[in-house]
Formats: sequence, structure tokens, C-alpha cells
Amino acid sequence: MANYTTEATSSGGGRDGRIRTDDGFIDQDLKMPPELGGPGGGTNPEQLFAAAYASCFHGALGLAARAARTALPDGSEVTATIQLQPDDVSFHVAADLTAHLPGLEQSAADELVEKAHTMCPYSKATRGNVEVTLTATV
Repeated sequence: MANYTTEATSSGGGRDGRIRTDDGFIDQDLKMPPELGGPGGGTNPEQLFAAAYASCFHGALGLAARAARTALPDGSEVTATIQLQPDDVSFHVAADLTAHLPGLEQSAADELVEKAHTMCPYSKATRGNVEVTLTATV
């Protein structure tokens, strides 16, 4: 199995700065969302994390489906909802992952989502640090 490495650099002040990947495919202004007292008008780390987690988890669902000798249904989707919540020190992150698996029985969808959560690299990275809620809809 191959190894993959990528790099992103933040400049100009973090949440009110700019993010750029080493290949230039992501080159975005970052803006604090209005809900946190910022101006909005740009993406933010939570949106980027939600996009990354949703796509990574969707890939893991495909792996889980293949391992179960079934096909991931056409029209499948994963939505990652990321919350930035205050805590005693600053903030913490929580995630809700909803996998829409049309045409599957609910029990099969639930099993695939649970299996994907054990396989997804983002789920592995957040385990024990981020509260993740899983939901399967059919």
C-alpha cells in the first residue's frame, strides 16, 4: 500500500488569514464566521474539516461495503456536521456523521456505518478526542 503526504500552510493570522496547499489546489482566504464574531465571507477550519471528514468517511463506507461483499448504493451521501463548542479552556470540536444509504435495510446501513467508523482514518484520528455521533438513513 502506498503512502501519501500533503502539506498546507496557514499565513496571515490563522482564522482571519489564508490557507494554501503545497500543490496550490487549495488557496483560500479564511474568515471567522459571524456566529463567532467574525465577518464571514470566507471558509473556516471547521468547514474544511467537515468536507475532509465527509469525503474520507464516504470512502471508508465503500471499503466497508466491499468487505461485506455488497455494493455501496447509488445515491449514497455522507454529511459531516462539525461543531466548535466552548469548553473550560477555549473550544472543542464535536462531529455528527450522517450516511444516507438509499435502498439498504436499516440494519445493514447501521452495520456499514459502524464498520466504516472503525476503518476511516479521520475516525481513527479523532477517536478518544472528538465526540462523534453516527447516523445511518435509508
